[in-house]
Amino acid sequence: MKPIASFTIDHMKLLPGIYVSRKDKLGEEIITTFDIRITRPNFDPVMSTGEIHTLEHLGATFLRNHKEYANKVIYFGPMGCRTGFYLLLGGDYDSRDIIPLLIEMFEFSRDFQGDIPGATAEACGNYSDMNLPLAKNYAKDFLNDILYKIDDNHLIYPN
Repeated sequence: MKPIASFTIDHMKLLPGIYVSRKDKLGEEIITTFDIRITRPNFDPVMSTGEIHTLEHLGATFLRNHKEYANKVIYFGPMGCRTGFYLLLGGDYDSRDIIPLLIEMFEFSRDFQGDIPGATAEACGNYSDMNLPLAKNYAKDFLNDILYKIDDNHLIYPN
């Protein structure tokens, strides 16, 4: 069986950052899949479900309401390994193209006050598993440690 592209990345060398995981063609449209890696795989602790679930709700709400990207968002959700998220956008993008968008999204998450969007029994299948304080802390750390000073080591997959 042919290996999945993301399983060919050396996760022992992978740093937190923004990576183009793949580009697919759907008809005439290009769909770019981004690997938004929040923690370092196999080195840092993974995010618990409460904070990753909260960041998913905040991120999805932000992205689907964004004035420029709302109609380009196909999917935003957590990785099963709980080290980050996948973002699928309609269009042909590079990692650098979405830095401003992700800075906005993580600032939105870091600064969020109030009820978490969609965190009700009617709107979510596991609404009680949320952790806003830890989600905000992950957003703050990702902004300060990665996004505000991002370089090629955090934008291009390691060899």
